Parts: sequence; C-alpha cells; structure tokens
Amino acid sequence: MLTRELASAPNNLEAFWMPFTPNRHFKAHPRLIASAKGMHYTATDGRSILDATAGLWCVNAGHAHPRIVAAIQHQAAELDFAPAFQFAHPKAFELAARLATLFPGDLDHAFFTNSGSESVDTALKIALAYQRAIGQGTRTRLIGRERGYHGVGFGGISVGGMVKNRMWFGSLLTGVDHLPHTLDLEHNAFSRGQPAWGAHLADELERIVALHDASNIAAVIVEPVAGSIGVYPPPKGYLERLRAITRKHGILLIFDEVITAYGRLGAASAAEYFDVQPDIVATAKGLTSGTVPMGAVMVSKTIYDAMMDAGGSEKTIELFHGYTYSAHPLACAAALATLEVYKEDGLFERAAALAPYWEEALHGLAGEPNVIDIRNIGLMGAVELAPRPGRPGERAYDAMVLAFEKGLMLRITGDTIALSPPLIVEREHIDQIVELLAGVLREVG
Repeated sequence: MLTRELASAPNNLEAFWMPFTPNRHFKAHPRLIASAKGMHYTATDGRSILDATAGLWCVNAGHAHPRIVAAIQHQAAELDFAPAFQFAHPKAFELAARLATLFPGDLDHAFFTNSGSESVDTALKIALAYQRAIGQGTRTRLIGRERGYHGVGFGGISVGGMVKNRMWFGSLLTGVDHLPHTLDLEHNAFSRGQPAWGAHLADELERIVALHDASNIAAVIVEPVAGSIGVYPPPKGYLERLRAITRKHGILLIFDEVITAYGRLGAASAAEYFDVQPDIVATAKGLTSGTVPMGAVMVSKTIYDAMMDAGGSEKTIELFHGYTYSAHPLACAAALATLEVYKEDGLFERAAALAPYWEEALHGLAGEPNVIDIRNIGLMGAVELAPRPGRPGERAYDAMVLAFEKGLMLRITGDTIALSPPLIVEREHIDQIVELLAGVLREVG
C-alpha cells in the first residue's frame, strides 16, 4: 500500500485515476505532455509531438492561440465567476447571440453547459420537456443509434451504442431503442467522403415507430458523422431521410455535433454542411478550441417559445435544469475569442479547401499492412486495422504508443486510428502525419 507521503508526492502517478485509459500500462510507460503551441505538443522529455487529433477533437484553432489566451487572462482578472441562476453577465448573452447567427435556420437559442456529455443530457431533457409542454407527455421514448457516442452521462450512454461504455452500468434509462449503424465494409469500404450505400438504413426508424407508435417517441439523436467510434460519414441521403421521417411523425431530431461543429467539416456545423435542419444541436469541444470546458445546446425557436408559453406566470422557472458553471465568464470569453479567430483567420474556409488534399493523402495509406478501410470527410479521417486474432484493439494501441515515440499523437478506438488535426494544419503537416503513420503501420505488425 502506498504511504500517504508517497501518494501525495508531486511526481507520483498513482493518485490520478485516468479516464478511458489502461491505467496500469500507462503508469508503467507514461506519455506526459509539458506544453503546446500551434500544431505541436512538447513532451516532458523535450520532444516535439505533431498533434494529429486536435487534442481530443477540440483544439480547432491550434494550441495556445495568443488572442484566445489573452481573452482568458483578461477575463480572469475582470470577472472570475458569476452565477447563471437568477443572475448573469453580459458575455453570456453576447455569446448566445453570436451562436444564433452561426447555426442555420431557427436554431436561435443557446443553453450553456460544460462538456459534450452535459450538452447531450441537456438536449434529451429539453426534448422530453418540450413534448410535455405541448401536451404530448406520452412521448418519452428516446432513439439513438448502434455504435453512437453521446458522452458518458446516463442519458448519453443510454442512447449511445458503444458496448464498453454501456455494459458496466446496469439497465440505464428505460424506454430507449436504437437504429442500426451505417458502416458495412462489404458495401462501403474505402469510400471517399459519404458512401453511396446505406441511405435505406434510415428507414429502420419507420420499423421502430411501428413497434412503439410515434405517440410514445420524443426524439431521435444521432451524430451526423459518427466520430468517436472511428469516423463514419453518413451515407448519401441518409440524414435527409431521417429528417423526413422524424418530421412526418412529430419526432424531434437532435444532432450531436460535439465533434463536427465549429469547422471540423469546413462549415460552422454539420447541419449547414449537409443542409439538414435538426430541432436541437448539442455542441462543445471546438466552441472554445479546448481551452476552457464549455458546451452549448442550440434549440429551435419553436421549442423555446413553447417552453416559455407553458411556463405559467413570468416569475415561474420554465426549465428546471442547469449547472453551477453554465456560461462561466472565462468560458464565454474563450468562446467569443475563439469564434473571432475562426472568422478572422478563415479557418472554416481553410478546412474546406484542405479537405480534398487530406482525402488524397489519407487514402494513400490503403496499401499499408493490415489496413482494411479508410474513411474521411472534412478534416476527419480514420484508418481501420485488422485486429490481431483473439486480441482486439491491441494493434491500434501499439500503433498509438509507437507513434508517440516517433513524434505523432494519434487517437484510437478499438482497432481504428482516428485523425482530426487542428484547422491550422498545413499541407506539409498532412504529409508528415501520413508519412509517420505509414512508418508506424509497417513497424507495428
């Protein structure tokens, strides 16, 4: 047993229970980061590590952008905290108004959270509350999708479909069903962008409606591009069909854009990119370029107005939901500065312009050892590896460790390597990412 003195020692790794990490292996072979700037991390041993993952899908403006850093520093000195319950500060309203202009259609109202997980749970609760507010209180069932990732709250893992995230935690929320996922390597392996096959899978929602009846279904939630499972672009026509079916049956459509919003596809949102209008959008990550935890749930005017109309007197709380750190002043300052950087530096347009080069470079890995699929859309990509017999996930894990040793940070999920560089990436960085990854794949075996 560790002594209290040893456990509290500054260089001891044991006290921190790391998330989504094999702790025993990491603490025996740590990969520690000391600093970051632009496209690179610096490890504690001084090595430069090229960031091919934008941190964790979030550092879209690159690391330590001076305008964002300055905004956070100034805000910390001016107003460190203000409650969002019954009080507020001006930047919260300024940010909400900016976001209302950024998202399409009538997604005009922002509810602030602190993470993607909180954004998803907030979106689900708003959907349920709205159905009750309009007299459709029997609509309590939620529909997710197999292999979907919607954070780690009980709502998110209930509608999510990643097995390991669900299997340990009991029965989860009741009244949840799932659409099939859209990846089928027999039909769409090595597709470039949206695969041609698979739009019909959206029609499974009609089967679910027939099973439960539309009068019992509140909302459907999907990632427009399934990200954490390993970048599954939607088949052509899939999202359009899903929107048509939900609208036909009075079911709300929620897009989980925690990864795709704020430039990852070369547009402000996947809703804009695919020209499909959901009722609610859950966002986080790129909102502050990863500098301060923050999320925002964008809600249609129809939903917001219905909730206000059902609220009773004007002194009645319309939605009993929120977080201590909702619209935190530092987060708002970071988000406003980040949005300004995206606009002034043209980072969304830059991502769109680089996407064809990224696609071509990534698909150049098709002949490397054990590569069974490559997927891409916008500045997202995935290289799927054949699993080692009886040891799923091990090959990609070893690739991630070896890549770090060679100066490249990768993101893995199972035997899939996921890539999402900061939007400031240059062509030479893309070449370097692909070259380093090719070497890793040849060596890892």
